[in-house]
Amino acid sequence: MVLKSRLLDFLRKPSKGLFLTLSCLSLGLLSGCANVIPPCGAKISPPSSELKNTKWELTRWNLPPNSNGEVRARPIPQGDAGNPIQIIFDPNGQRLSGSTGCNRFTATLDEDARGFSLKQIASTKMACSPQRMELENDFLYELNDYRSIVRNGDQLLMIGTDREVLSFIQKPNNSK
Repeated sequence: MVLKSRLLDFLRKPSKGLFLTLSCLSLGLLSGCANVIPPCGAKISPPSSELKNTKWELTRWNLPPNSNGEVRARPIPQGDAGNPIQIIFDPNGQRLSGSTGCNRFTATLDEDARGFSLKQIASTKMACSPQRMELENDFLYELNDYRSIVRNGDQLLMIGTDREVLSFIQKPNNSK
């Protein structure tokens, strides 16, 4: 009973030594993770040379998990006039272009040690259905603000800072 009483007192009024120890452990864990997880503004991707002259079609769009931890998929229409959402890396590894299913877009690739990031994203401005325009705006936002891009064979995953995951499948590139 005395031991239980002392333990409860200890937990209610933790000593400065315990607080200091826990603080140091927390700081050590955070600084250890800083070497593994890129800073919030950092983007990681494979080198652009791995994606030169490739074409990718969006096949799945996972939304962030809901409060129950369930991952939901966003419906992806094939686009007005049957155009899918596609991205194409140029043969020089310096540009990205593609289709939102309604409009065309282009961007430059800016390479560093973590891979590439997209700069100067521009698109045409044709009118589409309201649902398609919403999907296009969200897609262009993900292109601009992704966290990482991962290639696994003929699959390309774009992971957003909002934890949305866009899954692309490689397609033959006829624009060689």
